[in-house]
Amino acid sequence: MHLDAALPPIHLKHVPEIARAAEEMGFAALWSTETQHDPFLPQALIAEHTQTMQMGTAIAVSFARSPANLAYTAWDLAAQSGGRFILGLGTQVKAHIERRFGMPWPESPVKKMREQIEAIRAFWDCWQNNSKLNFRGEYYRLSLMSPFFNPGPLALTPSPSPDSGRGEPAIPIYLAGVNTGLAKLAGELCDGFLVHPLNSPRYLEEVVLPAIAEGEAKTNGEKQKTVISVTAFAAGTPEEQNFARAQVAFYASTPSYRPVMALHGWEEVAEKLSAHAAKGEWGEMFGLVTDEILAAFCVTAPAADLAQAIQERYAGIANRITLYIPFVPGERDGFWKEMVKEISE
Repeated sequence: MHLDAALPPIHLKHVPEIARAAEEMGFAALWSTETQHDPFLPQALIAEHTQTMQMGTAIAVSFARSPANLAYTAWDLAAQSGGRFILGLGTQVKAHIERRFGMPWPESPVKKMREQIEAIRAFWDCWQNNSKLNFRGEYYRLSLMSPFFNPGPLALTPSPSPDSGRGEPAIPIYLAGVNTGLAKLAGELCDGFLVHPLNSPRYLEEVVLPAIAEGEAKTNGEKQKTVISVTAFAAGTPEEQNFARAQVAFYASTPSYRPVMALHGWEEVAEKLSAHAAKGEWGEMFGLVTDEILAAFCVTAPAADLAQAIQERYAGIANRITLYIPFVPGERDGFWKEMVKEISE
């Protein structure tokens, strides 16, 4: 099991310091998110200011971008980092795609995501192997790549991440999801699956992992096992438990994530959370997350025992762990050093 770090939502000028500190601390990777800032810009600085640590987007909103945008950006970051970059993609939800990004929501999110991934790799194959760009699907038709716009092949040193089994400069693609459609797609097409923070071992074992295995079975053994990267709520103090409780309330109010709550018998709670969220009644939501619900979605233990509790919770499930708490150097360095020591291989 590898322990990764999450970059806090900060301005770019602070990224180099955090990146150097994360690598020195021993984290296996540093992930940037798409919340308050673009997720790709920090990646260029992480690549510049580190030597061996992996890096990636967890996530970049794929439906807000074209396959060409994603292919070019990932290609450049892979080149700059010497093959350490991981392209982590997620669909986001309909309201954000339509009302925050001003983009259309597809009739079939899974089908569009499949086409995006296949189209991205069509660009990469064209650039690496000088093959003709000729991708034709329902959402994308791509057939124009003149030499002026072709960045040419990558010569990566070191070799691309072993997460992937493909022979070309295989920039790993991780796909985020909650429900079975995207989990199956990740198992079939992707190198890794980014588990949403609103997760429980039961939901992963009964829903997500079987769906990923179903996708893997379609490849007839031609694909390496999908890397499972879990973002986990973890709390060692009452204050951290309150923070996690608020985040669980926020995520559980999203209708797309309702199956997670429903599996545990908490669909009625999720409906109440959604109703409060629709009215902007954020203060009313906190109390609906009982201790039982919190325990299902958050690892709680005294700080000294937290690393062991995380390992026990996700043993046999996760290959990579990222705590929901962002890494900030100078804050709780002793805590992070112990986490890296106990969790990382």
